[in-house]
Amino acid sequence: MFALRALRRRYGRHGCADRTAAFADQVKSELTDELPDEDLGQDLEDCLAVYELGSKPRCEEVEYLELVQEAIDRIDRGR
Repeated sequence: MFALRALRRRYGRHGCADRTAAFADQVKSELTDELPDEDLGQDLEDCLAVYELGSKPRCEEVEYLELVQEAIDRIDRGR
């Protein structure tokens, strides 16, 4: 019980959710740095859902789709 109180004091009741959101924001920020000309929005899965295949040169398209998917996977894994 003492350890739980110490964790609550350190992270708050929603510490895990806060850390998860902060990590997701960090990953999105890194992706924005890698793709500065793209308007990614808040939800990366929406970026993939509304993306029109063929709207970029093939090599750029592959890189874009891979980077966005890797960011989504990284957020899901939490690291």
